[in-house]
Amino acid sequence: MKLTLKIWKQKDAGSKGGFAKYDLDGVAPEMSFVEMLAYLNHTLMEKGEEPVAFEHDCHEGICGSCGMYINGYPHGPVPGLTTCLLSMRYFKDGETIVVEPWRAKPFPVIRDLIVDRSAMDKIQLAGGYITVTTGAAVDANAVLVNKKNSDLAFDASICIGCGACVAACKNASAMLFVSAKISQYALLPQGRPEAKERVRAMIAEMDRQGFGNCSNTGACEAQCPKQIKLFNIARLNREYYKAL
Repeated sequence: MKLTLKIWKQKDAGSKGGFAKYDLDGVAPEMSFVEMLAYLNHTLMEKGEEPVAFEHDCHEGICGSCGMYINGYPHGPVPGLTTCLLSMRYFKDGETIVVEPWRAKPFPVIRDLIVDRSAMDKIQLAGGYITVTTGAAVDANAVLVNKKNSDLAFDASICIGCGACVAACKNASAMLFVSAKISQYALLPQGRPEAKERVRAMIAEMDRQGFGNCSNTGACEAQCPKQIKLFNIARLNREYYKAL
């Protein structure tokens, strides 16, 4: 496959960035998008040119570090996939692909396609945990959990905090991410003792980091690679109201 790549290049958060154009030949349909970028960098370094900086790690869709805009879509145009799992077979020979970093104030550009997503970590650290007395493992059936709530909590817990919901939202809202982290504990008895403190702390930190409010457009759910559901935001609002 032959591709034309228009990739955002930016030295750091304080520098002015712009698009650089690359013509790339020899792309295999079996490559992932991240592998294609690695192949591009290999060709650039062979020519003595500066490679494109981008972030990746697990290549299994569970860390979220590979997040980037691809043709205007966070993680690319295929629903339910992270960038590292996006196959090049979804693109056509001769196609022009535009690649950008996340566009949100709380995610300053570090270099090229890499942004600082530590604001998400700070929200998690503010309250996304439970406090328990450690010791010997308790019996598996010691605390009974409703099956429906267990399933909903698990569905919320698979959020990887990649930031696609923030990037997709016109207000740069992190409420889908926060609601997933709140829901995974709010639905379980183990999370109830600290429920009020948790939701107050996480929302306060979300606001402190400069994220916007929910835009009610549903773009976050549509672009989430783990397809976290919008109804979690309703649960977040209820939990916050009860904690006031």
